[in-house]
Amino acid sequence: MGIEYLLLIGIAIVSFIVQWRFKSKFKEHSETPLSSGMSGKDIAEKMLHDNNIYDVNVVSVEGRLTDHYNPADKTVNLSPEVYSGRSVAAAAVAAHECGHAVQHAKAYTWLQFRSAMVPVVNIASTLTSWTLMIGVLLAIFSGNIIVLAVGVAALALVTLFSFVTLPVEFDASNRALAWLETNKGIMASKEEHDGAKNALWWAAMTYVVAALSSLATLVYYASILLRSRD
Repeated sequence: MGIEYLLLIGIAIVSFIVQWRFKSKFKEHSETPLSSGMSGKDIAEKMLHDNNIYDVNVVSVEGRLTDHYNPADKTVNLSPEVYSGRSVAAAAVAAHECGHAVQHAKAYTWLQFRSAMVPVVNIASTLTSWTLMIGVLLAIFSGNIIVLAVGVAALALVTLFSFVTLPVEFDASNRALAWLETNKGIMASKEEHDGAKNALWWAAMTYVVAALSSLATLVYYASILLRSRD
């Protein structure tokens, strides 16, 4: 068993633990009521207006943990439990997604870079779904490595995208926490703010693990490609 395969297994185990921990922490902070009684929608709209952003709509979308900011139509999309929730977790997530809207409004470099990559990465993601498997089979049975090389190149783009996402996510959380800190009327106690920080930290860790997982997968297939060239 090669070291690349062991790396994949190790990352998969860490990913499972982080995802479990994130969901556990989100559930815990979702059960902690916000002293101000404000909903996620209220908080999102206040943060947007405090940053002089009036052309972004806050809407509810179906699903759980489906919260995201869409720069294409300028919407902060919140899952039902965040949109209507009045908990520490709801406040943290709503503020985080508005952090992305603030990035957009202020032309944050990493967000612009990430957005520019989206069309290419969408194509690359589609390619990796079939070129890697077929490429490995062709490399083994016919010695043809062209398809595998295309798959590895596509996966490299996807991996780069996952790492570019990291500063975008961390910055959005930092903006959210800084804004919540200055708005004592939303989170009156240190415990509430610490809870929001904890929830966002574990959410960020899921992106870190995803990036590392993509890198480990890239190393694995790149090693197969290199061996196939010999």
